Amino acid sequence: MGIEQTSRLWTKDFILAIVTNLFISMVYYLLMVSMALYAVERFQASDSAAGFASSSFIIGAVVARLFSGRLMEVVGRKRLLIVSLAAYTLLSYLYIPSGSLGLLLALRLLHGMAFGAGSTALAAGVQGLIPPARRSEGTGYFGVSTTLSTAVGPFLAVLLSAGGNYDGIFWFCTVSSIAALTVGLLVRLPERRTPAVENPAPEDPASPAPVPSAKKRRRMGLTSIVDPDALPISLVTLLGGFAYSGIVAFLTSYTREQGLDSAAALFFLVYAIAVLVSRLFAGRIQDRRGDNMVMYPMLLVFAAGLALLAFEPSVATIMLAAAFSGLGFGGLMPAVQAIAVNAVPEARMGLATSTFFVMLDVGVGFGPVLLGVFLPMTGFGGMYAGLCALVVLSIGVYVLVHGRKPGARRPVASHLHSAATGEG
Repeated sequence: MGIEQTSRLWTKDFILAIVTNLFISMVYYLLMVSMALYAVERFQASDSAAGFASSSFIIGAVVARLFSGRLMEVVGRKRLLIVSLAAYTLLSYLYIPSGSLGLLLALRLLHGMAFGAGSTALAAGVQGLIPPARRSEGTGYFGVSTTLSTAVGPFLAVLLSAGGNYDGIFWFCTVSSIAALTVGLLVRLPERRTPAVENPAPEDPASPAPVPSAKKRRRMGLTSIVDPDALPISLVTLLGGFAYSGIVAFLTSYTREQGLDSAAALFFLVYAIAVLVSRLFAGRIQDRRGDNMVMYPMLLVFAAGLALLAFEPSVATIMLAAAFSGLGFGGLMPAVQAIAVNAVPEARMGLATSTFFVMLDVGVGFGPVLLGVFLPMTGFGGMYAGLCALVVLSIGVYVLVHGRKPGARRPVASHLHSAATGEG
């Protein structure tokens, strides 16, 4: 059953989709922040195992994204969303009775798969709800729900886990998942038409039919979710996500080690405010002055935030690090996503977006595992110093893959035309 497309952006279904995404993302960030410390305190996990407890969720999400496109064609977006959210709710509750580290890791992996399938179905459906002429604007508004959850989720994680009461976190996640499922049941998502409907057979029987090529595209495996033109700039996303994972997975443990328990909650609150501030001006500057005017400052500011965490921490330096990290990473991700989308023709915008998010998932997902391996040797300060150096290195990557292109120095509207026509 389709939904009639109008020029209105703020429809009931669009608003319900934003609310659903808010609750889904809230659970993700709340557990991402608390899981490494929970694994250590509850199961005496090593640093590497604690990192895997945090990141296995995203590994599951990446696996699910690989198959979600085909599943949506078979069962539909709405059905995939509801089934995934039902599993998401059950798995949120199962953290409470889980009694071993192995069970916790398996639970995290399955929970991530439910998240990956559900969020992909919702994001695909939202693109159908947004009028084409307002796609960038609508996508930005939809993303605000994720931005808000990056603040509220970690902030609540620190408060609810005070004194080691992690069951409070899991109950809150269960209630949030139920809310996501309830609101999701009310959302009407436009379904993707089958290839036969999208590509009707030509009138001339002698003409080659387009359907076989569609089937061929669906059998391309990894290339069905990774666009080769969007991949180079998405490497910056990979490096940025890897650096950000060190904050999400280990900041709470770091501040607790230093006797600054309340600083972690304040960090994520200041971080979220800084992210929202960056969203107010970064996109406009990028549209009017070009990509480089945003990318270079954001990368440098993000690196400065990580450098501050590498020094002997205090409440003041942690708050300043939160502001710099929020302005830097918060403005960096939508800027890179815009570049990735503008690098491809309109017909491949969805694939470019998928490429961006897969690279972000891989960076944030595998980061805690690798960082946990080296953490005993570097300590928290050394880890954040190394992540600062990694972000500085990503500036060079950006120069190589995009920064020297003419499109990086002129407004987005100019190279949107180039991408649409295949120029440049």
